[in-house]
Amino acid sequence: MLKVNNLSVSYGGIHAVKDISFEVPEGKIVTLIGSNGAGKTSTLRAISGLIKVKGSIKLFGNELVGKQANKIVESGIVMSPEGRRVFADFTVEENLLMGAYIRKDQEGIKRDMEFVYQLFPRLLERQKQKAGNLSGGEQQMLAVGRALLSSPKLLMLDEPSLGLAPLVCEDIFRVVKEINEEGVTVLLVEQNAKRALELSDYAYVLETGIITLQGTGEELMNDPRVQAAYLGE
Repeated sequence: MLKVNNLSVSYGGIHAVKDISFEVPEGKIVTLIGSNGAGKTSTLRAISGLIKVKGSIKLFGNELVGKQANKIVESGIVMSPEGRRVFADFTVEENLLMGAYIRKDQEGIKRDMEFVYQLFPRLLERQKQKAGNLSGGEQQMLAVGRALLSSPKLLMLDEPSLGLAPLVCEDIFRVVKEINEEGVTVLLVEQNAKRALELSDYAYVLETGIITLQGTGEELMNDPRVQAAYLGE
């Protein structure tokens, strides 16, 4: 579905992503793990069209490099960013509708709103509240829900469990699995390497902008190098 070839990202003199290549098969969950500063978020921002890059990024064979970010969303790639980035002065409902900004299919929007409220019942309870008044966990639910309202073929999640209580984290991971089971392909960046690998069909390890390991989630879970560096074993 997504093919990234020889991708490089630089910020001034800093080479954040160094000539990496990877694939995301349709219908799967693929995870990027790595320490802070490894280049994970830069990779997602590159795919989203938010920064200039070198290399090739293809969705179903169509080149995305050089396209504007809004056109990439229209093509089916949507990111839920690190730090939630909700519109604090908008209500929950208004935030969700911002996710559907590019859409014209009112019936589809209504159906997807109902799906998001089914996934996150707390958002339904708080639909008229301002997003800035929500807890961190509720804001994360809202960020994921807003991304789903863009009707993604590929949903990219950047650190969805960051800063959340363990029970809320489990809620988020359950929903990621449920979203995938509904047919949405997922590219996940996640600090909780253990849970991410348990969820993933395939995973890549990024270190200082380079892919150093790859394999199924189970293979990397059982790799002594991954256990030592990321799983605390």
